Amino acid sequence: MISRILLAASCWLLAILLSACGKEPLYQEQGYVFGTLVEVSIYGDNEAHAKQAIVSVMHEFQRLHNELHAWQPSELSELNKAFARGESRAVTPELAGMIEGATKLSIKSNGLFNPSIGNLIQLWGFQADEFKPVQPDERLIAQRVATNPQMSDITLSPNSRGGILAKSSNSAVQLDLGGYAKGYALDRAAILLKQQGIHNALINIGGNILAIGQKGNRPWRVGIQHPRKSGALAALDLHDGEAIGTSGDYQRYFLLGDKRYCHLIDPRNGYPMQGVQAVTILTRGVHAGLLSDGSSKPLFISGISGWRAAATKMGLNEAMLVDDQGVIHITGELKKRLEFTDKEVKLQVE
Repeated sequence: MISRILLAASCWLLAILLSACGKEPLYQEQGYVFGTLVEVSIYGDNEAHAKQAIVSVMHEFQRLHNELHAWQPSELSELNKAFARGESRAVTPELAGMIEGATKLSIKSNGLFNPSIGNLIQLWGFQADEFKPVQPDERLIAQRVATNPQMSDITLSPNSRGGILAKSSNSAVQLDLGGYAKGYALDRAAILLKQQGIHNALINIGGNILAIGQKGNRPWRVGIQHPRKSGALAALDLHDGEAIGTSGDYQRYFLLGDKRYCHLIDPRNGYPMQGVQAVTILTRGVHAGLLSDGSSKPLFISGISGWRAAATKMGLNEAMLVDDQGVIHITGELKKRLEFTDKEVKLQVE
């Protein structure tokens, strides 16, 4: 009798963990790609099928990481060498599409999203696996800003073999797609999972999260990382086809004295953005993952005074910014969706 009670209790506990004592299991795997932690969760499928689907996604992530690496041998680094020499180079249709998409986003953001400033990113030491405190010479920063690299400097044209050639009219253009690739990878992962018959999944690449379907009979519940504390700042239900993305100064950064320098560089002056801890946006639609990654950067670089106007210009109704004092500036639309786990936060609805 006691053994039956224990068995029933064990089954009840498993039911809480898996939502149905052996039915509709949650299968998860983690990896490290794009310089960050990635996690894929699949709900309501058998383990063998879920594992196979996640393996294909992880392989896709690694493929993109290898091809888009900015400072190690890759298709992108070879293209940058060609740009520096003033030469054309053949690119894959995929990379050409990414360049076109990034250019449109750059134009829409008035150049605040600018993946062509790889020279500045390198100068500040952020094209590396580890970030060492460095203070570049002011004159060198000014020189690189003066070269004014823009995504619109890049032209794409067909070649005689039916391929695509890329060339830059500005030799200072050096592409770093670190602020674009994660979002692209989210969308690619969603396509791969759906092609394999996965209906409910959650894809997380370093805090950029995309939802497919739901978790059982409820939406996926996700957290937004607190920029200065361990754990979540807030949580929300993420519905099918929605993505949430955060750009922050708390992952890729270094401290010099008592000042924090992050990888998000203002292309207008060549310096890492100050005064902002994090920006979070909620997106949806066909390219939700891509938008969640790329569109948060212009808001971050716009700062406290300009983030709201930038959000409006880019059609982002659900957004928030955490300033360097920890005050949360948030749109009314996003405030309705969030449950703040930090009860001491200071909110300013804008």
